Amino acid sequence: MSGQTLSTREMLQRLVAFDTTSRDGNIPLIEFVEAYLDGWGIPHLRVDYEAGKKTNLYATIGPNEPGGIVLSGHTDVVPVDGQPWSTDPFSVTERDGRLYGRGTCDMKGFIAVALAMVPAFQQRSLRRPIHLALSCDEEVGCRGVRPLVAYMQEHLPKPSVVLVGEPTLMKVVNAHKGAHTFTTEVTGHEAHSSCTHLGVNAIMTAAELITELSRARQDLMKRGDRSGRFDPPYTTVHVGLIEGGTAKNIIPRHCSFTWETRLLPGDDPHEVPERFAAAARALEPEMKKISSDAGIRTTYVNSVPGLAPKEDSLAERLALHLAEANGLEAVSYATEAGLFQQIGIPSVICGPGSIEQAHKPDEYVEVSELKKCESFMRRLADYCAG
Repeated sequence: MSGQTLSTREMLQRLVAFDTTSRDGNIPLIEFVEAYLDGWGIPHLRVDYEAGKKTNLYATIGPNEPGGIVLSGHTDVVPVDGQPWSTDPFSVTERDGRLYGRGTCDMKGFIAVALAMVPAFQQRSLRRPIHLALSCDEEVGCRGVRPLVAYMQEHLPKPSVVLVGEPTLMKVVNAHKGAHTFTTEVTGHEAHSSCTHLGVNAIMTAAELITELSRARQDLMKRGDRSGRFDPPYTTVHVGLIEGGTAKNIIPRHCSFTWETRLLPGDDPHEVPERFAAAARALEPEMKKISSDAGIRTTYVNSVPGLAPKEDSLAERLALHLAEANGLEAVSYATEAGLFQQIGIPSVICGPGSIEQAHKPDEYVEVSELKKCESFMRRLADYCAG
């Protein structure tokens, strides 16, 4: 069977043209990929995250049996709203050896290489299957891939390795931090701003709690990174959103803020939340003297597991061979790799482009990076055929 043949550059143009911003979904892109795979007789299935809006695609090239290699990539991208792009973000523009466009680096470049290689994979007599796992909603907490991970664990032949193609400059990454996200809502008591003794200021209470997070951050910085592998070399604490208040002369009744921890592998995920909860409990009695309705509530929003290094795993050995690399790296951003590792599949990260270009206006991937990824994929075909 002979389907459509596209170069990596052509495939990337097709993928970038789909606006797959996380809030909007990815169905048109998935439909394009399904039609492309159908042309080559590649079986595939969907595992929905939000039916009719967001879905995951899993395809198998070669025998449908255990021991395959998964090429994993997320199809969603971050918004371009308010960013000063000098090119059309949903069209690939080539300039000075760089391909500009939203997602070219993070991470449609990797997906484009994998899809462009489908004819080459299909024409080989693969003894080990190569699987494509295209996911959704990675950019909002690695949420979309979770139904696919569960489906793989329960219904599909177990792969031997997952290769996640996040941008690493084609270096092999075997460790990343885990991310835990929380939202805290402070309920105060309104009064005229001249009568501070009659109110509970939700914003000022929130400020005290954020100060406690800042103290925790400083303590974690002093403790540092025992492995010496991460940059920054410590577990981080960050407040990303805050809102509250009505007017300058009203003691604010409400303030909420969203915060996160990004943990080194092995660090206790409960340490900062428990410290924060103790600070909140210490503040509440004085608040409730003014109003029984006043208080502090923290909600655990989401977690992304870290990727722990597994010395001499098949994933590490294979990726080092395919990338023709000698050393292993660690990164501070989170990926889907930790979720695959949780179900017992050795996982590493290796993909074209630099994370420093991700999420920015005029995002780009170097053409040379895509060529390195193509060589990586050709060696993968050799491995799976031999």
